[in-house]
Amino acid sequence: MNENELSDFLNAKTMEYNNPRFIESDPISIPHQFSKKEDIEIAGLLAATIAWGQRKTIIANANKMIELMDFSPHEFVMNHEKSDLTRFDSFKHRTFNSDDLKYFITALRHIYLIHGGIEKGFSEGLTEHSTDCSGVIEHFRSLFFELALEKNHRTQKHVSSPKKGSASKRLVMYLRWMTRKDNCGVDFGLWKSISPSILSCPLDVHSGNVARKLGLLSRSQNDWKAVRELDRALRKMDSEDPSKYDFALFGLGVFEGF
Repeated sequence: MNENELSDFLNAKTMEYNNPRFIESDPISIPHQFSKKEDIEIAGLLAATIAWGQRKTIIANANKMIELMDFSPHEFVMNHEKSDLTRFDSFKHRTFNSDDLKYFITALRHIYLIHGGIEKGFSEGLTEHSTDCSGVIEHFRSLFFELALEKNHRTQKHVSSPKKGSASKRLVMYLRWMTRKDNCGVDFGLWKSISPSILSCPLDVHSGNVARKLGLLSRSQNDWKAVRELDRALRKMDSEDPSKYDFALFGLGVFEGF
């Protein structure tokens, strides 16, 4: 395919998968249970954080977290007592365990109380020179671990760092959920302080393999350098909304075995 044909192909696939039918079998179904901004933010961050492995298991465990928070994530985060956290003692999703979840709840209350909420926690990392979402992720990460007593707190591995080379797939995906706004009903478009133009496409095994087959990506590792290379290719097709192509790359890889 030449550049125009590739652009037409990916735009068509984006339209095919960017619709409400996508929601039910995806972790984004968790925040879609809520209407309050803060509930959506918290449920979305927790669901995105454990979004690796089998999708049915991800959704089941994300729902379990919400159930343990009495189906009111913002109220629970802001008003819980330390003794309330014992209800999470048996929670586990792969390497994300009860200690990680307890830290998340404590750190999120700190971010709402001290830093004005999750959106500000990310958006205040923007500068006039921001060309991608690495800065907003790093800023949120720095605030998130202000309460950590140990330099290498165990939960740090669950809040990845582009600065350290990670593709940060789950946080990049979360930013797409919160920031992209269209009329398709999947992404929320809640955050107006971050432009969709700086978003990246979440890069994992599926999207990476499809991107390489389509000639959008040459780097073999799925790291932040690869994210930036893919960014450059996708922004040639749509500089204002490059992350929308996540629907196409993911759909081609997961549903079509491309």
